[in-house]
Amino acid sequence: MSIEVHHIQKRFGSFTALNDVSLNFPAGELTALLGPSGCGKTTLLRIIAGLESPDSGQVLLDGEDASARHVRERQVGFVFQHYALFKHMTVFENIAFGLRVKPRAQRPSEAAIREKVKSLLELVQLDWLADRYPPQLSGGQRQRIALARALAVEPRVLLLDEPFGALDAKVRKELRRWLRRLHDELHVTSIFVTHDQEEALEVADQVVLMNKGQVEQIGTPEAVYNHPASPFVYGFLGNVNLFHGRLHEGVLDAAGARFEAPGHDDTRDASGVGYVRPHDLDVERYAPGAQGIVVQLRRAHAIGPLAQLELERDDNAELIEAVIPNERFAQLGLKNGDTLVVRPRRLQVFAQQEGGTAR
Repeated sequence: MSIEVHHIQKRFGSFTALNDVSLNFPAGELTALLGPSGCGKTTLLRIIAGLESPDSGQVLLDGEDASARHVRERQVGFVFQHYALFKHMTVFENIAFGLRVKPRAQRPSEAAIREKVKSLLELVQLDWLADRYPPQLSGGQRQRIALARALAVEPRVLLLDEPFGALDAKVRKELRRWLRRLHDELHVTSIFVTHDQEEALEVADQVVLMNKGQVEQIGTPEAVYNHPASPFVYGFLGNVNLFHGRLHEGVLDAAGARFEAPGHDDTRDASGVGYVRPHDLDVERYAPGAQGIVVQLRRAHAIGPLAQLELERDDNAELIEAVIPNERFAQLGLKNGDTLVVRPRRLQVFAQQEGGTAR
């Protein structure tokens, strides 16, 4: 089932949760709604589910306006962050619940219910826990049971609201890989909400970046990470170094270093900001006449395959973070206090608007 939302507006008192949001969620794909707390992603998910009503706008399911449909009529499966399992019911009965409460004319036979629950338990690899109760399960097991319960009613759309938010880092990583494999098997149109950029980039087919109730960028994980459309996207998707300077006719002059700024050939004498990820910086020992930004090594964290360097400029600007292979770190023989020079291999420049907003 394809999902479209057209010009969705939603306010809570004086707070604008969603401001003219229009999106298309392709059939069979797994889409991540990514952004900071309060950006509107959960509100949008609840509007698609029918748990919340927009002030204006439309929700289309397979091209048909579903805005007035009750949540029960939308054939949506919803998985919450905190599982929402019935503690007094066994795992088996939790999964069977949605089937047992169907209207009598639509309710499967008891034998069909048992067969369905059995197959779902096997699908989520927890068939050996059928007679247990939720308090007897780990967090990861409970979340998989919650997902099996959502799938029991054969939803045409699966919506997940920060499904792994209550779990520790190791379990989160295991479950998101499992979710990706499960989706590849079922191909149910799915949307999940997260504020974890690593989670979104690893699991999703499509990522929607949201900020302050609006959509900042839509694209594949590779597209949004490698080609951020705005300073917000650049900053939200991982660590980034900022180089402030003057932008003039396609060149950014920052901290005494000059960088090409494609797309800004017509900009004259404006404030500009260069965005560089830590792994896109070359690091060398300083030599007189070296091109780049001169820095001192303040601290190095060289454990594992990568060395993370904290670098300080003479102008007391923000620290620069660089990441280099540990072999390169050892080859350079670096120690705290060494004078180095850094050069961006890839830098994206945004002009600074009045009021301090980059674009």
